[in-house]
Amino acid sequence: MFKIHTILCPIDFSDASRKAVRYAHEFAVTMRAQIFLLNVVDIPIESILNNVQLDEDLEKSAQENLDVVKNELLSEGLRVESAVKIGDPAEVIIDHTAKLDVNLIIMGSHGKKGLSRLIMGSVAETVLRNADCPVLIVKKHEKEFIDEQ
Repeated sequence: MFKIHTILCPIDFSDASRKAVRYAHEFAVTMRAQIFLLNVVDIPIESILNNVQLDEDLEKSAQENLDVVKNELLSEGLRVESAVKIGDPAEVIIDHTAKLDVNLIIMGSHGKKGLSRLIMGSVAETVLRNADCPVLIVKKHEKEFIDEQ
């Protein structure tokens, strides 16, 4: 039998990632699994090149937002841990999958298409291709399979 023990839920605070948190919540309740919320601050290369010190402010803001989501889940009795990291989102997510012995990733997808996707790439697609565990991609505009809370 497949047992889910740790769910990695990357969150960028978009509608799609907030929906992914709801899915992670339902899986965690059903499987008695732990949720690990991960926010990756992707600092633009221009900021690094221009010596703009945004990383601390962005990291602090992300941590505050992540704590709100984490505390909501904790208040419902779920086991939840979280982290804010700086780097390439797909790389950090894949790295944490191995470090945390994750056996399910639930993440949102923005659904970018065309030139935008070609230029920017797709974090969800990269994670899907490179993860060593199942990945559930939740889109912003998809049919709901869980009840609204």
